Amino acid sequence: MKSNPCVLILVDGLRPDAIEPAPMPTVLSLAKECLYAGTAQSLMPNCTLPCHFSIFHSVVPERHGINTNNWTPQVRPILGIFDVLSQSGKKAGFAYNWEELRDLGRPGSLWQSFFVSMYRADDSSNTDMMVADNTANFLREGADFIFCYLGVTDEVGHKHGWMSPEYLEAAAGADAGIARVLEALPEGGSAIIMADHGGLGRSHGFDSPETMTIPLYVYAPGREAAEISDPDLLDIAPTIAALCGITAPETWEGRSLVK
Repeated sequence: MKSNPCVLILVDGLRPDAIEPAPMPTVLSLAKECLYAGTAQSLMPNCTLPCHFSIFHSVVPERHGINTNNWTPQVRPILGIFDVLSQSGKKAGFAYNWEELRDLGRPGSLWQSFFVSMYRADDSSNTDMMVADNTANFLREGADFIFCYLGVTDEVGHKHGWMSPEYLEAAAGADAGIARVLEALPEGGSAIIMADHGGLGRSHGFDSPETMTIPLYVYAPGREAAEISDPDLLDIAPTIAALCGITAPETWEGRSLVK
């Protein structure tokens, strides 16, 4: 029996206090019908690749071994959410615009994938929407799980500064992409919207409230809106497993945020 699909939408570098001034109306509306946490926590080092490996493998960087934005093979391999879904017969898709994420799953674990570089010269700002459009197509084609990575907000933060007008404009663009994906989510489907880290000035990777605090929304039909207590990145893979109806590996250290 086919389970209802789940989509994880991650806006790289999105601070919770950027959502209202951007504005991000799609995300703002989710708080009224989601499990949510405006003060969810990233982890150290709060850089994109270490954070994503912790999101997908539910262990801290000291365990998976990725401590910078340079990928290295795991010495003691742990299955990630793409791998577990594939082994359970689920169709997993991945749409993204930062190539360093390509090793989040082992070869053969994906049903479909789409990549476009946000560094392309012709229209880098539009790559978030290109990723969102392909995510929506994967949902329409029957994917069980899709990871939709929107990277432009972080890139603009590094170039112009977190909370700058340019950064807020990029966050608003990501919100339009989120709306495009959610429009394609079939009835009964679920969605997680989050960031991996925040930023301060023109950087992150250090321990401060501005870099460590992230937004997190879990839309799961049949569950009433409520605040989630003390979530962090390790809780995402177990939550996806629960929403997709599969068993989380014992090696994962996080908890499911849905019952």
